[in-house]
Amino acid sequence: MPNDDDLCFLPALELADLLRRREVSARELLRAHLDRIERVNPAVNAIVTLVAERALDAAKAADERLAAGTDPGELGPLHGLPIAHKDTHNTAGIRTSHGSRLADGVPDQDDLVIERIKAAGAITLGKTNVPEFAAGSHTFNPIFGATHNPYDLGRSAGGSSGGAAAALASGMVPLADGSDTGGSLRNPASFCNVVGLRPSPGRVPTWPAAAAWNTLSVKGPMARTVGDAALLLSAMAGPDPRSPIALEEPGARFARPLDRDPRGLRVAWSPDLGGLVPVEPAVARAVESAVKVFEDLGCVVEEACPDLAEGEEVFRTLRAWLFEISFGPLMDRYPEDHPDALKRTIRENTEEGRRLTGPDLGRAEVAHARLFHRVREFFERYDALLLPVSQVVPFDVTVEYPTEVAGMPMESYLDWMRSAYLISSTGSPALSVPAGFTPEGLPVGLQIVGPHRADFAVLQLGHAFEQATGHWRRRPPR
Repeated sequence: MPNDDDLCFLPALELADLLRRREVSARELLRAHLDRIERVNPAVNAIVTLVAERALDAAKAADERLAAGTDPGELGPLHGLPIAHKDTHNTAGIRTSHGSRLADGVPDQDDLVIERIKAAGAITLGKTNVPEFAAGSHTFNPIFGATHNPYDLGRSAGGSSGGAAAALASGMVPLADGSDTGGSLRNPASFCNVVGLRPSPGRVPTWPAAAAWNTLSVKGPMARTVGDAALLLSAMAGPDPRSPIALEEPGARFARPLDRDPRGLRVAWSPDLGGLVPVEPAVARAVESAVKVFEDLGCVVEEACPDLAEGEEVFRTLRAWLFEISFGPLMDRYPEDHPDALKRTIRENTEEGRRLTGPDLGRAEVAHARLFHRVREFFERYDALLLPVSQVVPFDVTVEYPTEVAGMPMESYLDWMRSAYLISSTGSPALSVPAGFTPEGLPVGLQIVGPHRADFAVLQLGHAFEQATGHWRRRPPR
């Protein structure tokens, strides 16, 4: 039996097998993770709400089910596995702050994604830190402060699922859920050497949701390996009548083995999204090294990229509109001089949404359609597209956002995230997978983008890359 620290770094798939064979109990596994949290979390600040007693009760019930002779085949795919939920996902009876004093409270209802994870047998042990209302890709807020990168505590863990990524990288949990509008599953995964999948819109249905037809924001899985991310997706995905865009394909598909011979696959890559974004040299080097791996795997690799330029207008316009829907009423209730007012960047984006006109939204929708078809036609020639996840390596944790990338000034807190949010605009599934480290030991992720709704194929390709490189095995120094 591995020692507690080694147990906390085993893949979730291995842990699930140990639990089913009763070689480790759910209580033993949970206590190992709680011990790890006690030792590591004070420095990292990834888990912001801990429900240890509640989790121990759930773990005891999970063990009793197996002891009573329940057939392991009748158990949920996540039976007995500890998990932490993003603090923007409502959890019944557990504090949910959204990183804001305006929304801090205890909900009486689970979000749909939490319902599904619980039904699959996972053990909720707490909530992970987020930026205020998940706005931005650096995790800090006025309630809990900043989350620190486990590989360098002076650096950002990314965001908005930064607490989730840091908890995974630190061995505090084997699985974590997150969400992604402009890169919030992918950027923190890249910064923390873990895996984050932005699924196709509707793959993981969202409920409740004010903008139920929205395709820009999605929920998805995070884990230390691609196989573990697929395992969590198998519980999160599938149709639900409460979501009008939910895909009909059942989640169980993602529990299938990811092994696939990648020889002959046509893979495109671009170091800078076709010249649209500046990229730090350390990131560019990691992506170029990844290209060689795919060539060695037998893929046919070419430098190419669809024209993503219209993704800028699409993302900025639709995101501002969503902000007005979400935060307009709060902004009216809590004026700028209120002590708990929304942070400046959220107010500015909400005000931008209020200035939108019908023709503005119309132009964005038409551009969105053109962008979809350009990307669709691109993937008639290629099976996947390789890109940098983030344009920068993890930056100083005390800085709100990078103001310069490769010598080019960034005018807003969104600009440095273009390599992620331009892909959000396409609706394509996109995976962040560990791609290596800088000489200073900072993680860098590779973004694998696939055709419309080709989530499983993206996971397969990410799995092949992961197996060839093993970057995920490198633990943080503490």
